[in-house]
Amino acid sequence: MHTQPWLATYREYGIPEQIDTAGCNNVVQLLEGAMHRHAARPAFHAYGHTLSYADVDRLSGAFAAWLQHELGVRKGDRVALMLPNVLAFPLACLGLARAGAVQVNVNPMYTARELVHQLNDAGCEVIIVFDGATATLADALPHTSIKTVVTVGLTDGAPSATTTPAVDARLGRTHRFTDALRAGAALERLPVALGPDDLLFLQYTGGTTGLSKGAALSHGNLVANTAQFRAQMTGALKEGEEVVVTAIPLYHIFALMVNFITCFSVGAQNWLVANPRDMDELIDILKQSRLTMFSGVNTLYGGLARHPRIGEVDFSQLRLAVGGGAPVLQATSDQWQVLTGRPICQGYGLSETSPVLSFNPLAMADFNGTTGLPVPGTDVQLRDDDGAPVAPGEAGEICVKGPQVMRGYWQQPEANAAAFTRDGYFRTGDMGTIDARGLLRIVDRKKDMVLVSGFNVFPGEIEAVAAGLAGVAECACIGVPDERTGEAVKLFVVAVPGMQLSAEAVIAHCRTQLTAYKVPRLVQFVDALPKSNVGKILRRALRA
Repeated sequence: MHTQPWLATYREYGIPEQIDTAGCNNVVQLLEGAMHRHAARPAFHAYGHTLSYADVDRLSGAFAAWLQHELGVRKGDRVALMLPNVLAFPLACLGLARAGAVQVNVNPMYTARELVHQLNDAGCEVIIVFDGATATLADALPHTSIKTVVTVGLTDGAPSATTTPAVDARLGRTHRFTDALRAGAALERLPVALGPDDLLFLQYTGGTTGLSKGAALSHGNLVANTAQFRAQMTGALKEGEEVVVTAIPLYHIFALMVNFITCFSVGAQNWLVANPRDMDELIDILKQSRLTMFSGVNTLYGGLARHPRIGEVDFSQLRLAVGGGAPVLQATSDQWQVLTGRPICQGYGLSETSPVLSFNPLAMADFNGTTGLPVPGTDVQLRDDDGAPVAPGEAGEICVKGPQVMRGYWQQPEANAAAFTRDGYFRTGDMGTIDARGLLRIVDRKKDMVLVSGFNVFPGEIEAVAAGLAGVAECACIGVPDERTGEAVKLFVVAVPGMQLSAEAVIAHCRTQLTAYKVPRLVQFVDALPKSNVGKILRRALRA
């Protein structure tokens, strides 16, 4: 018999067993409520500029109207958003949602090869792109169906502009985001009827074949996950009082749901950090903000804890430090708690689940190494290879059902059939245990996936790219421990006999077609790769 031991722990911490989203049909309704309640309150800070909730309401509405009237964007159209954490991101995001479009989140550090696949798979005809990423778009554009390009500067949406990278001239005629805002202000936004089942995001996640798949996330998915997170964090998120620093990218579903949608829904001030690698700038923002909430991956927390200037930051207002995207180490949380008086609250989720599946409530004062309790309304079952529940205390594949689970992969019926059990549970591919209190612990991830600084890297993609280099006969990719990034990509290469091939040449080739975090850190040449009787490469043997 399937039990849910976390329910008793819910009662201990005042967490409801279920959520009620009956009064909210879509994310637009959720966020418009916040814009009206907190109109005069600061919403976003970036590059010395501040937008109020009223500003965000006005500007995002203008952008939605421009999209509808000038570009003919209609409900269900997929529009790519390729921006770092700048003021234009939330404005464009809300504008797209208010126009009824489906936002396709794109990493602005993508290579042309990665960009072509995602734009074509999603069927995008419009892209909103950061000026600094336009050279990549120019390389990709001839191989896509993109018809309209909207370019965005560093401070677009703010009252005054600052220096921004030049737009690649090869793009020809483009639209400026600032011009769209001005033109849209004179246009009437058309109402769009949106329900819980309408799509909001296509969130691309790696594929074992080397091609990423778009997790189709609906308005209902995100409304539910926002409510689930808020319910789990009872007492932690205070209406109209929160100040959050967003150093993880908003195109990542973790920041998009937690830092943007959830925090915006409670009227938080949000300090956007476009380049968290500039630690001195990040320290300055932390000092200036007097934050109440911060989120990041283990490597970001570790880097901050070791920074010589971290003592300059006043953490006396900090109530919540959120850890996700990658396992948080005990040592990192301990360092953070010494600095701030708060441990890191760790959670677990996937792009396919909007993303939060489990989380440690703030009331659990100590770091426990688990990913916490399943969030309200979520059922978790641990199953064996045959799909049967495992015995209590044993490890099994984490299979989940809940209102935050995606509708499916975009136009991938075979992948969907494999991803869900017959009784409707999503197979995460991760192995876990659940203790007597209902706390979920991850004991192993998807066997082949590599996790670099919280980003999923799937070996098939790296192998497909590396195999395109002349002189590579075979190759196989695994993850190896790395103090800075958690894991790093290691590539084993079998060279064509007689060919002279160096590790530097392999890495340089990969760098031309892969985002930086996917590029192999280590390359090892071997005479042969271990294989099964049917010729399948055995990555587990390479890991051993």
